[in-house]
Amino acid sequence: MTNPMLPRAGEMLHLRGNALEKGDPVALPLVQSSMYHLPGTWQGERSYGRVDNPTWEQLEHVLSHLEQAPCLSFPSGMAAIAAALFATVRAGARLLIPSDGYYVTRRLSDRFLANLGVEVVERPTTAFDRGGFDGFDVVFLESPSNPGLDMVDLADVAKQVRAAGGVTIADNTTLTPLGQRPLDLGIDVVVSSDTKSMGGHSDALMGHVATRNEKILEAVKEWRTFSGCIPGPQEAWLLHRGIETLDVRFDRMCSSAQIIAERLVDHPEVQKVRYPGLQGDPAHMLAVQQTHRFGFLISLTLASAEKADSFINSCPLLRPATSFGGVHSSAERRARWGDDVAPGFVRLSVGCEPVEELWAAMDAALG
Repeated sequence: MTNPMLPRAGEMLHLRGNALEKGDPVALPLVQSSMYHLPGTWQGERSYGRVDNPTWEQLEHVLSHLEQAPCLSFPSGMAAIAAALFATVRAGARLLIPSDGYYVTRRLSDRFLANLGVEVVERPTTAFDRGGFDGFDVVFLESPSNPGLDMVDLADVAKQVRAAGGVTIADNTTLTPLGQRPLDLGIDVVVSSDTKSMGGHSDALMGHVATRNEKILEAVKEWRTFSGCIPGPQEAWLLHRGIETLDVRFDRMCSSAQIIAERLVDHPEVQKVRYPGLQGDPAHMLAVQQTHRFGFLISLTLASAEKADSFINSCPLLRPATSFGGVHSSAERRARWGDDVAPGFVRLSVGCEPVEELWAAMDAALG
């Protein structure tokens, strides 16, 4: 599928440059200040470090360009998710979340939102629309799901929820704006953990919220200001730098993941492989319709926890780590965190290594 974001990715690299004055630095300056010079009467200038920061503003300009919607940055993906939820739910509201999505979203909902009078309902991704959406104020989606890589029809759910009077929030961390466009499919709010492939270098915790709904945007901004849940300028600067290579990194990672997934299917040590780019994958047809790339995450199941640990820990080109989306390929056995998966289930994040070198190392470790 032709990716309509590629021209925007090129334009993104020059967003700042085309607005520079003679003698301005080409690289984004890092503004590390909690105060601004404010003599006289305040007339809308930057006021305080918890409210305004020039480095954030340039980062959000780039994020908004990619999302084609206003964006606000946050100090982590969960901070972005929390802001989106606290801006849209209220006491007495009903919230629907995926039972097989990122477990911290479920913990936030069960342990905090439920205590504030929000009714939390869970459904698996593959049956997410079963029972309809009447009576739900907010519907939170994750497609592909993490870590199982099941998918849901975002456009269909968005249409149904809107007709029922609710709001949709989609976590697009795994595919980024280059791989999937939830807002264009009718979703109201997108959240992302930019700690992952958006930043790409595993050196900064960041996240963002994007929405074309002005009322929700204002509520999210107020939540950030009043809660103090703000990103640090250094992290914003690192994310801005990382995004400049997102197109190149994401292309390499997705292309390599397709090759590796196809080889894993035929490997005698692998019992099961999930990757939306595989023709036989349960999510393949929906992924073809809904996404521009199939992503860089692969799930594979080995015979036991011991075999999974041996594979991960003995492969010199895999980092055993609990995040994903970095330039270094990484993997982890998700059952150790309590996910409802087989003991030998491995979430593999394909990085930017040359694919043949990476495959040779993985093949040897599997053997």
